[in-house]
Amino acid sequence: MQINWLTVAAQIVNFLVLVWFLQRFLYGPIIRAIKQRESRIEKRLADARAQRDDAEEEAERFKQKQADLDARVDEVIDNARREARDLRRDSKLKIEKEAEHRRAALRERIEAESEDALQDIRKRAAASTFNVIRDTLRDFAGGDLSEELADRFTRYLADLPKDDRDRLAKAALEAEKTAHVYCAPDLSSTTRAKLTRAIHQTIAKELEVTYASDPDLLLGLRLDIAGQTVDWSVKQHLDRLETEVREALTNAFPFRQQKDAA
Repeated sequence: MQINWLTVAAQIVNFLVLVWFLQRFLYGPIIRAIKQRESRIEKRLADARAQRDDAEEEAERFKQKQADLDARVDEVIDNARREARDLRRDSKLKIEKEAEHRRAALRERIEAESEDALQDIRKRAAASTFNVIRDTLRDFAGGDLSEELADRFTRYLADLPKDDRDRLAKAALEAEKTAHVYCAPDLSSTTRAKLTRAIHQTIAKELEVTYASDPDLLLGLRLDIAGQTVDWSVKQHLDRLETEVREALTNAFPFRQQKDAA
């Protein structure tokens, strides 16, 4: 069989023309359409990924804001609780301070009233005691208070314990044998001489004795030798009465003991 090369060449040319037409009008547009579609799909995918990333970032920002908000809420709650505690503490301290101020004011007022009452009691007791003693001594002494007072003090010296007499005698040596007698009311010269003899007999014979008036004694005598004293007077009894009254008032107002202890 003989090959017709012209026909073969023509077929080849037709095939190539067909391929060119297919490539130009069929495959080319299809491939370009496919690439365009792929490009659009890739772009959409990229946009979707970008939107997803933006959404994730936004979610992360929202999550962070939520965490910050929660932290802020906790801080605000803690501050509110702390301020409430401080307010309660300050209110409590203010109330306690005001209560203590009122107690102090009440304590001072009661103390002032008790001191006034004590002074009044002391004055009344002094006046009453003085009147009783004066009237009693007048009954015994016929109105001569100083004479009876000197006799009473003389007996008081005679009854002193030996230790007290030795103490006074030692003080007399240190005082260069000088003694001071304070009296109320004033003593007559006769009564002074009688009392001086009693002091010489009891303490020291060569002791010089001086006399002076002391209205604070109210009624009585006080012997002072170099700071060593012996007395018998209404004031002595009043002082003891005042101590007893103070103890009674202290027991009546226990807070005074607490204040003194503080």
